[in-house]
Amino acid sequence: MRKENRNRIRIIISSSRYKSKSKSMGLLSSRSPILIGLFLVMFMGIAVYLRLWSIDSGFSQQESEMLRKQFDLANREAMEESAEWRLKYDEQVQRATQLLGGTGTGVKDALDQKTEEATSERNNLALLEKENLNLLARVELLTQELETVKLKCKTR
Repeated sequence: MRKENRNRIRIIISSSRYKSKSKSMGLLSSRSPILIGLFLVMFMGIAVYLRLWSIDSGFSQQESEMLRKQFDLANREAMEESAEWRLKYDEQVQRATQLLGGTGTGVKDALDQKTEEATSERNNLALLEKENLNLLARVELLTQELETVKLKCKTR
């Protein structure tokens, strides 16, 4: 029994080795055009780099000085334009703050006034309710007196 198992394991291992060899060969053969293309692109990149490196820059001292002055001039112009836009932005922020501040205080004053009016109306309502209760009590008292007077009149 053990010998049969060992033979089966050997057959399985040997067949898996054969399959893995055939798979690796298939992968290598499918990768070869990609690798060839990669090496070709790398070679062309190195050739272009060496060509650019070999070109002697023919700029003279005067040309480099002129380029530096042009760059400084462009830089100053950009800074001035940036300062102008910042000034415009600050003016807009200030204007918006003034508008919000002016309308904000007006709205706040109106809100305070409405709050005071509402408070005074509540106080008036409370006073009227107390007065109403007192009057209802008085009316009830007067109806009781009227009933007593009617009873006296009937008894006479």
